[in-house]
Formats: sequence, C-alpha cells, structure tokens
Amino acid sequence: MKKSQLAVQLYTLRDFIKSPFDIAATFRKVREIGYEAIQVSGMGPISEEELVKIANDNGLVICATHENARTICEDTDKVIERLKKLNCRYTAYPHPHNPFVSKRAVLEVAAQINKAAVAMEKEGITLCYHNHALEFEKFDGELILDTIYNNAPALQAEIDTFWIQAGGQNPVEWIKRFPGRQPLLHLKEYGVIKNDRKMFSIGSGNLNWKEIIAAGSACGVEYFIVEQDDCNGVDPFDELRRSYNFIAENFFD
Repeated sequence: MKKSQLAVQLYTLRDFIKSPFDIAATFRKVREIGYEAIQVSGMGPISEEELVKIANDNGLVICATHENARTICEDTDKVIERLKKLNCRYTAYPHPHNPFVSKRAVLEVAAQINKAAVAMEKEGITLCYHNHALEFEKFDGELILDTIYNNAPALQAEIDTFWIQAGGQNPVEWIKRFPGRQPLLHLKEYGVIKNDRKMFSIGSGNLNWKEIIAAGSACGVEYFIVEQDDCNGVDPFDELRRSYNFIAENFFD
C-alpha cells in the first residue's frame, strides 16, 4: 500500500466538522497525523468550493464521498454535479433508502442503484455500495448482498470489514470476490468487550489485517479508508493516529 492510498472516513470525526471553521481545524489535525486523503461524510453545511479549498490548503485529496441514498437514486444528476465540483471520482450508497423486507424489495433497490450507477459512469463517476450487517439476511436462500451485486452490474463495491464480520462472514473472502470491482475498502476493526461487539483502532481488535490488506491490494483497491463509527469514549483523533501508525508500520511500501 502506498501512503497516498490511506484515507480517513470523516464520519469518524462527525462531531468535529459541523462548521467551515471546525472543518479546517479538523483537516489540519488529520494531515498532521499523516493521512493524505479523506472520504467526505457526516459534515455540516459547507459549499463544495470552500470544501475543496480547505482540503487543498491542507494537502488532502477528496478521494470519495458518501451521499444520501435516496438522492443517489432519485436525483442522480444532483450527485453527479456535486462530485464534479469536488473533483471526486468515487461515491458510495451508504444505507438502504427503502427497507429490505422481501426479495422483491431488494431487487427494486438494486435496479434503482444500478440505474444511478450507469448514469454516473457516463460522467466518469463510480458508484459503490457500502454494506452493513443487515445485508447478510437471506431471501429465497440468497444473501441480500449477493442479490444486490448480482442484479446491479454497474455497481462497484465498498466492502466494510467490521460489518462483514458482524454479519457472520469472512472479510477476506468477500474482498476476494470483487477483483477489479472495488476501488474503495473500509478498514474497520472488530473486537469484543464483555460479550459485546465493538469497534477499535486498526490492529487493536481481532481481524486479520495482513490478509485483508493483501487481498485488497491484489483486487485493485485504490483507497484503503479507515473508519471508526464508535470510539468507545476515546478521542477519535487519537484512535485515528493509532490506526495510522499501525498501518504505516506494517503495510506501507
């Protein structure tokens, strides 16, 4: 992995990016840790132009975003326009905008996502799918996540390692399933405290990072994106620093 391929999912720092002033201060801290790229999500109101300027001023590449799921499907042109303003090639569908209550419901969402992905592809933008654990329920004997990918050929993957594990699956095996079809990979640590699953800084939990990083590299992942939704009361910047140091020491070329 090259240093430039390691990014931060800003949802981890959502409490620190509510205003342009806060965003600028947060970006400085992220860059000081060593990260060179960010995925935009969980951010307060700010124009695309100002966001790009703050990122550039701090030497950060906007490598990807998460956009509102319903907007992706129902106002695709708006998302395309935003991504172009951000000079960003990748975005992801973050969470189902309609509940997966049946196989038919899953197929309907898959068709909507695929239509959006086709439209984005024509404009040089790639749409990925961000999974949680809920996609590992089955309808008619097929995992929801399989149904989505099998019926949305224009859609690419943004595998989330924590949620794959939480869904009772193997993150390495899922990464290997999408060679050339997963430009983004969410690095999210999985562990247990008092019988409850928890998120940790990378290298502090139970996932096999040597195999995960190797699989991602072999399958053509362009950005390895660190995310920690819940920092268990610890300063998120400290957690991101621990993750960066672990990855830098073990996986940078």
